[in-house]
Amino acid sequence: MLTEERFTRILSILESMGSVTVQQLMTELDASESTIRRDLNTLDANGQLIKVHGGAILKNTSYSTEDDEVMQRRERNKGAKEKIAKYAAGLIEPGDFVYIDAGTTTDLMIDFITVRQAVFVTNAITHAKKLAQKGCTVYILGGEFKTVTEAIVGEEAVSSVEKYNFTKGFWGANGISVQRGFSTPELKEALVKKRSMENCRECYILADDSKFNQISSVTFAPFESAKVITTGLTKPAYRKCKNVIEV
Repeated sequence: MLTEERFTRILSILESMGSVTVQQLMTELDASESTIRRDLNTLDANGQLIKVHGGAILKNTSYSTEDDEVMQRRERNKGAKEKIAKYAAGLIEPGDFVYIDAGTTTDLMIDFITVRQAVFVTNAITHAKKLAQKGCTVYILGGEFKTVTEAIVGEEAVSSVEKYNFTKGFWGANGISVQRGFSTPELKEALVKKRSMENCRECYILADDSKFNQISSVTFAPFESAKVITTGLTKPAYRKCKNVIEV
């Protein structure tokens, strides 16, 4: 394959995926690692993509470094979030020990939970209240209260979650990228997400289409570490990912 042809293919793959690894490009283009790395260096120097460790991301990939207030996020893409939340709630079975992360989509999920013979742990006061009102057994993590996201975060929260072993868990994310994984703007919240996911058998990220090809300040888990439940996906390449569930 000619050099210009490879450049076109690389940019085409990036356009649909948002991010890509060197290994993926080696497979797609049937090219050596040194060839791919040289191509990425050239395209980065030409301003056509951004080279990162182990791959590349789109030039116009969005970055977010701050959380929006919960009230702002609650009405954003609400129809899509409700569809995702309903599907996620249906995954809970009697006997499950479930972690539910703070977030607006995970909050909507609680409205659709019908199983009472499950135990829940959360780092969101509002989630704990709603679960208790439904007659569920629920535990809440201790730690610092973060007003913007209404989440319990920090070292004490990480310590609280370390003793649990969850059968299923549901998390929100500000950014989803094949290359940079699942990310969120703030370190203290990211650490709680990271540790709770590490202690969970089946991990699910609940995310509407707007979160794909986004990167936030702190990665809390690699892309392949969880199944992503979404709807109305406008990035066709993500439909090819085995861990993406479109409802």
